Amino acid sequence: MTGTTERPEEWASRGIDITKPSIARAYDVVLRGKDNFEVDRAFVSEITKVIPEIYDVAAYNRQVLGRGVRFLAEQGIRQFLDLGSGLPTVQNTHQVAQSVAPDSKVVYVDNDPMVLVHGRALLAQNERTSVVTADLRDPAAVLGDPGVTRLIDFTRPVAIMMVGILHHLHDDEDPKGIVEAYLDVAPSGSHLFVTHFCASSQEARDAEKQYLAMLGTGRFRTVEEITAYFDGLELLEPGVVPLPLWRPDGPVPVESDMSIGQRLMYGGIARKP
Repeated sequence: MTGTTERPEEWASRGIDITKPSIARAYDVVLRGKDNFEVDRAFVSEITKVIPEIYDVAAYNRQVLGRGVRFLAEQGIRQFLDLGSGLPTVQNTHQVAQSVAPDSKVVYVDNDPMVLVHGRALLAQNERTSVVTADLRDPAAVLGDPGVTRLIDFTRPVAIMMVGILHHLHDDEDPKGIVEAYLDVAPSGSHLFVTHFCASSQEARDAEKQYLAMLGTGRFRTVEEITAYFDGLELLEPGVVPLPLWRPDGPVPVESDMSIGQRLMYGGIARKP
């Protein structure tokens, strides 16, 4: 697998530091994309020593994103705020949502400038979709951004998507409070969609140490901690479960027989009453 051409000065002029791994680019590596650098691939190489299935884990997360967005669109949701969206790849949120309901509107939010570089090119011909460079840890700035307000009407139900991103918020950054800040402006009938690294095994806890040491983020929380993000909401079936078990398209093993990788991330969707 090859990555993006290494030209430090050129990328630096765009606000992109290729000397340190980034969350979005590391995720691109495990999705077998090409928008990453050697530093990102080196980070992933270290993670595979602890979790050999990490590429499969990324696939499970991408697959559940598709199933979750399809489900939300089928429930009548037509607005999607995809926070910490990462780099564009196959079957992005807007592609899935608009395949079900062409009038769906999607805003991608990420603080990595590389997402904007590639996202704008991808979405140039899609007027119902936009990419915003902002930090989800500042809900007021995100919610007030013209790229968000142009498409998202917070008087109507919206899907608040935090797929594979809350584990990159440290405890002292109050991730639960950040979730609540977005939900506070969302009306009844809105939904919260979360997937998250889970401290489901010793290998997971070892991986957490690697993430924190090399990436600076990556908090593997318990099932109870992940479930708490949905406090005050109507948690939909099957609840907070390993990603392959969330409304699967086909047969999957029972949880007790699942591999470390299959249990590395948990997720769920809940409705705001």
